[in-house]
Order: sequence, then structure tokens, then C-alpha cells
Amino acid sequence: MSLDRQHSFWGSLSPLGGLSGAGLLVMASARLSWAVMIAGSLLWVYGLTTFVFSFMCSEISPKIFPVEGRTYVFTCIASFFGSIYLLLLWLLCPLATFEVFFLLLIVPLFCASSGVNEQIVSSLEDTDFDIAADVSDAVSQAVVLAGLIIVFSIVREPLSYCSLSLPGTAGGMVTIMYFKSNSFFPIGIFASSAGALLLLGYIICLYQYGKNAVTGSYLR
Repeated sequence: MSLDRQHSFWGSLSPLGGLSGAGLLVMASARLSWAVMIAGSLLWVYGLTTFVFSFMCSEISPKIFPVEGRTYVFTCIASFFGSIYLLLLWLLCPLATFEVFFLLLIVPLFCASSGVNEQIVSSLEDTDFDIAADVSDAVSQAVVLAGLIIVFSIVREPLSYCSLSLPGTAGGMVTIMYFKSNSFFPIGIFASSAGALLLLGYIICLYQYGKNAVTGSYLR
């Protein structure tokens, strides 16, 4: 697979293009409050990890920072910033953090497997290496995945729980909208992972149709 910079939404490394973020998308979209916290973690981890890793690759000698072990260092940096975000969120809202504790732990793993580190290492060979460009590409990936999770949760939570929520209060979340349980559109099947996968499959079909309409058959 090419390590060249790709489009954050239409590229093969995008969350829907390569389904790299499908697992996190399904798990974090059950509630809007969960989606907001995970979105913040994605932006925090992707941005800071890429900045620190790019700086280390450009400023530290290869003799001290060999290429062979940089993938493991990238994972450690992502885990460190993920832990910092988890600690800050825990201090602000413990119950809300407890609800998404597992999801917050796997965000650094999604970052480590996103291909950002390989892209940075390959771009070091260019004479016009730019840390800002690498950080911008990584944050773009995080924004796309975070946006998809939030949009998906806005659709899924009303269909599952007849409500919309945000993180906060002693109960862990604040209900900002509530729909009558006998309304036409709320369908409890979407609360489970199986129902979420059905909804995700429909969205992916729309994505593939839009991708072919916009980019044609030349994009891989």
C-alpha cells in the first residue's frame, strides 16, 4: 500500500475507505456523550503523538533513534498521551470516563495502526520535510473519524434510546433531547452491535456510491 499522503475521507486509509475505524465507530457511537469524549481523545492523541514523533525523527540522530524501533516508540508515545487524556477526563467527570474507559484505552492503538508513523518515516527522505504537514495529515484523519463517530451517534442514539446525551453531571451524562418511546422512528435494535453494523453497512453503501460518483474508478 502506498504511503503517500492520501485524502483523509476518500483515500484507502480513511476510516470508511479501509474500514480502519469500523470497530471504534460501532462501539463509540451508541451514545452521543461517548462519541464526544472519544472524538476529543482522537484529536488529542493523533495531534500530539504525531508532533512529538515527527520532532524526534527530524532532530534526533538515526544512531540514537534507529529506524527499526520507531514503530514501538510511536506506540509508546500514543499510549502516553492517551493516558494523559484519560487522567484529565477522569478528574473532570469520573463516571462518564468509566463508561468509555475501554474505548479510551484502545484509541492509542488505532493511532498506532493508522499508518501515520510509516508515512512520517518515509517522508524523512524528502528534502522539504515539514512537521506541520505531518501533523495536519494526522489531525485530518482524526477529524474524519471523530466526525463520523459523532454523526453516526446522532443518528443511532435516538433510534436506540429515544434520546440524545452529552457527558457531564454526577450520573455521567446529560440528556439534552428526549423522544417519546412510541414515536415512529426509535427502534431498539440499533442499540446492539448487530444493529449498529446494519446501519453502518447502509452508510458504507452510500459512501461507496458517493466515492465512485466523485472520484471515479481511478482511486485505489
